[in-house]
Amino acid sequence: MKCIRLIMPVLGLLLFFSACKPKKETAAGPSPDSTFAKVADEFLEGYFTFRPGVATYLGLHQYDRAKRDYSKAGLAAELDRLKAFEQKLAPLGDSLSPKARFDHKLLLAGIHQEIFAMEDLAIYTKNPMTYAGSISLNIFVQRDFAPLKERVKSIIAIEDQTPAIFAAARENLADSLAKPYVETAILIARGGADFLEKELVEALSQGVDDSLKTAFTASNKKAIAELRGFATWLEKEKLSKVHNHYAIGKANYKKMLLYNEMLDVNPEDILTQGLAELKKEQELFAQVAKVINPNKKAIDVFEDLKKDHPTADNLIPDAKKNLETIRQFLIDKKIITVPSEVRVEVKETPQFARSTSTASMDTPGPFEKATQAFYYITPTEKNWSAKQKEEWLSQFSYYVTDIISVHEAYPGHYVQFLHLNASPISKIQKTFGSYAFVEGWAHYTEKMMIEEGFGAKDPVTQAKYHLAQLDESLLRLCRLCVSIKTHTEGMTLADATKFIEDNAYYAYKPAYQEALRGTFDPGYLSYTLGKLQILKLREEYKAQEGASFSLQKFHDQLLDNGMPPITLLREVLLKNPPAGASF
Repeated sequence: MKCIRLIMPVLGLLLFFSACKPKKETAAGPSPDSTFAKVADEFLEGYFTFRPGVATYLGLHQYDRAKRDYSKAGLAAELDRLKAFEQKLAPLGDSLSPKARFDHKLLLAGIHQEIFAMEDLAIYTKNPMTYAGSISLNIFVQRDFAPLKERVKSIIAIEDQTPAIFAAARENLADSLAKPYVETAILIARGGADFLEKELVEALSQGVDDSLKTAFTASNKKAIAELRGFATWLEKEKLSKVHNHYAIGKANYKKMLLYNEMLDVNPEDILTQGLAELKKEQELFAQVAKVINPNKKAIDVFEDLKKDHPTADNLIPDAKKNLETIRQFLIDKKIITVPSEVRVEVKETPQFARSTSTASMDTPGPFEKATQAFYYITPTEKNWSAKQKEEWLSQFSYYVTDIISVHEAYPGHYVQFLHLNASPISKIQKTFGSYAFVEGWAHYTEKMMIEEGFGAKDPVTQAKYHLAQLDESLLRLCRLCVSIKTHTEGMTLADATKFIEDNAYYAYKPAYQEALRGTFDPGYLSYTLGKLQILKLREEYKAQEGASFSLQKFHDQLLDNGMPPITLLREVLLKNPPAGASF
């Protein structure tokens, strides 16, 4: 997820850094800040060259056609480069101005994350999804950031690399791999091939001259064959050898929290709080349900609520219509500044992404010139039975859909990235982000909007919105608990599925999908972890500001400083950050 850019003053950042001008260069040599800036620029050049897909996502298109070198030699060289820059950057911190020190901490955290992923998680030897998802071309037809001819040339250059990419995959991957990783990689590779064969070809059917179309057709066929060949290879060579040792272990889990979120804590401490929050939310879920219907069980009340949904034809129009109401609520209640009049465009989820998404936000990167953002909602399929359509649409009751829109658009992901792009912050701050900040903010906004009275037309309507919000909260709390239990306590996939069924009140199939995600995405605890951190930071900031506290000011300052780990953000918003955990 990305977003739009518009210039806006950043009060919190200016106050924090107002007296922090870089030291001037002297006859003795460059200032520490300028030395750091030079080293950081050198690092970023190599960082984007090795990760051209990341650069494209961010809107730095000079790297679009860079070689994706996953050979053993290429991976070893990148790991050596990361470690060399870590050694070069580490000693610079104490001599820097506060502004540069903030960037220094963020950049080192980004380097530590990459080393952790390559060495401890071994993503290039243990995870075939690393390769299956390495070819992402949707952005080249979706965003008009360059003339079509140039974008097609980039597509051809990337597709021509696929034989080398998948040859490296076959050479690098271990003999025996985790079952969820293999099965998911097969789905990703096949889905990618289907996108290239259908939607990409259709998108380029007009406006491409014959000679370029001929070259594209050849490269596209090659890429399709490589993706399908990789999926077949995984089926034939790897499925019979799979294992279920996908847990990253307690030591790596602690490293994940430290490097990704700057949290030096034990996972069991987070789990203890998560289980306590889960119990509280379940009790509140039951209380709120009684407001709607005191004669039914809470889960039955929620099942009734799910029946109040749009038709298949009205799913997209109804979601679009309510977005304006939600956006205006933010403005009327002075909840947060919305730094752009550009509206998000509501569209059906692209076909290739429908198997893994019910709703999502796709916004431009912070350096992107093309500014349109897309809010995707997955519709029913024409060949589904009436029962299948009803089951799908029940996920989009009017109340749940509005809570999803809060999370994805206003004031969730879309508004967060509007602030990111509008803020005059550094390239480092716009490049490196925290999973817990990005998803924690979006999840926090669901609760915050209910607190501020969203949907409060009458007690029953308000309770329905509150119940929808609590349903989302229970799921994210289950993700936190399942993530920690799976990766540090050996919880099985079957037990994780049962935990979600029992505690988030999910049916078996969606509960299984959520548990399955937890096997390869231990970071999905971040939704709740980030939400808890933001709630605590809000209370600390409120105590600091006293009578001058403003929710809008808090939110604006929170979002106008990039998307760093929330622990680091406390240093900006709080004059004297209290000791102890930030959640």
